[in-house]
Amino acid sequence: MSLRLLSAELVEAIHDAVLNPGELTGLAGDKSLDATLARVENRLAYGMITDAFDLAASYAMAISRGHCFNDGHKRTAHQSMDVCLDLNGVQITWSVEDIGPMIIRCAQGLVEDGDLAEWLRARAG
Repeated sequence: MSLRLLSAELVEAIHDAVLNPGELTGLAGDKSLDATLARVENRLAYGMITDAFDLAASYAMAISRGHCFNDGHKRTAHQSMDVCLDLNGVQITWSVEDIGPMIIRCAQGLVEDGDLAEWLRARAG
């Protein structure tokens, strides 16, 4: 199975799109988006990602925990996860009441990649 990955440029564009007026733009000075996304690539290289759900969950986890942006990292994590699923042929209709608390738990380290992937699979149909 060939999976479509997200580039750093795409994730940064997603970040810019989710910000509200007045929020801090740009990357955090002490963090690297490339390093954050490398976590996903490493999981893929070591066979820890087998489908679009694993891939999308890995992006959400890496971005929500990486704090590589000045603001909006949880929204960027959610939108990146959604774009990843879309690029790989999976559409999920999100409920704010459903996805919001899950992304917050991801950012807090209360959810693991595999758990999020299973959660996504259950919502895909």
